[in-house]
Amino acid sequence: MKSPFNFIVKPSNNKRYDNTIKIGNVNLITSSSKEDHTVSNRYAIVVETPINYTGPIKPGDTLLVHHNVFKYYNDMQGREKSGKSFFKDDLFFIDNDQFFMYKQNGEWKAHSKYCMIKPIEKGGNHYLKTHTEEEPLIGLVKYPNKYLISKGINKGDKVSFQPDSEYEFNVDGEKLYRMFDKNITMVL
Repeated sequence: MKSPFNFIVKPSNNKRYDNTIKIGNVNLITSSSKEDHTVSNRYAIVVETPINYTGPIKPGDTLLVHHNVFKYYNDMQGREKSGKSFFKDDLFFIDNDQFFMYKQNGEWKAHSKYCMIKPIEKGGNHYLKTHTEEEPLIGLVKYPNKYLISKGINKGDKVSFQPDSEYEFNVDGEKLYRMFDKNITMVL
């Protein structure tokens, strides 16, 4: 079974939400809200690629997906429903703009127009005053895409980016910002 235009995926660990932590032998629920986007599962396992797809992603790879892919919603009558990506059972359709990275052979790679930036701790010399623990609008390139690499921007480069372009993810225990390559304003 293949889709003409979409990837067919299933949630990693067969869970739509990643809202538990294990302490000793006990699993603790960190959030019971289905509206809490911070606990929706962001990892999808590729079951099938689209028909005529010739890119690098293969069945079995892991995708870093948008927080709405696996979420439940309540309709106007308060009935629980799956979102537009739901296909059947534990299978979902996702298009090219609903995932940001793919993991192949244990290594993450940026997808399409997306890149991942690691925020850096505040230093002593900064011009923008904020209440955050991180330097505003500055980070290190963690996962550049092909376009950024073609422009000479590589992993580890310190860059600045446009305000409000940060979309926070936890990737393998590390806080990263997903952003579009066009949001990178300069290499520092």
